[in-house]
Amino acid sequence: MKYELSKLSFVGSKNIPFKFKKSSVSLHPMEEFFKDIIPFSTLFMSALGLFVASFSSLFSVVNPFATMPIYISLMEGQADSEKVRTARKASMYMFFVLITFLLIGTYILSFFGISLPGIQIAGGLVIVRSGFSMLSPDSGGRKLTKKDQEAAMEKEDVSFSPLAMPLLSGPGSIAVVIGFGSEAQEVTDYIVNGFAVFVTAVFAYLILRISPKLVKYIGSSGMTVITRMMGFIVLAIGVQFVINGISKFYGLG
Repeated sequence: MKYELSKLSFVGSKNIPFKFKKSSVSLHPMEEFFKDIIPFSTLFMSALGLFVASFSSLFSVVNPFATMPIYISLMEGQADSEKVRTARKASMYMFFVLITFLLIGTYILSFFGISLPGIQIAGGLVIVRSGFSMLSPDSGGRKLTKKDQEAAMEKEDVSFSPLAMPLLSGPGSIAVVIGFGSEAQEVTDYIVNGFAVFVTAVFAYLILRISPKLVKYIGSSGMTVITRMMGFIVLAIGVQFVINGISKFYGLG
């Protein structure tokens, strides 16, 4: 006779004592489902956290809001189609510049013999300076000098210079993406960081696209408040870059 007892079975007869043996028991479908999905969920949450951190820091340093006044002044008198084309090209140029430094930035550092702590400290100081200037947008900031702005007004195409460089993808933004590349350990990290750069470029395009209406709605005082808020965030990011560079140089963390 064969008796089933939960996950064990035994065989019995009159003269033979009971003997227990393991029977092959398949997992419950729900158990198999969670067993398969838990590693994927962990990977997804890790990638999501990396994306949020990368996007927030990069967007704060790029700060397309600070580019809006210059974009509006350079596009004054242009047709709407030309404004859209310039905003699109500037965002595309910015994306390709930052992606290039994301992928080959570490090789550039190696070629010049620059260590990761060195680029973190130098980039952090650049970002700190940018943050300080954004806290006083009336007297500094990332505005072009009067001479540079006059020269830009004479150009037929301002999408690459000065919009894409140095306004959207300046030294601070480049230092941030080089930091991303140097910290990346797997291909997934490059993909996530690259997607963060892409989303930042899309937001930059949308903000430039609606900048005339946005400036009218927010006003100059509102723009000053936004710039100062972003400046404080940028300042904190720059200080953190410097701290990370010093910590790695001395092996403190």
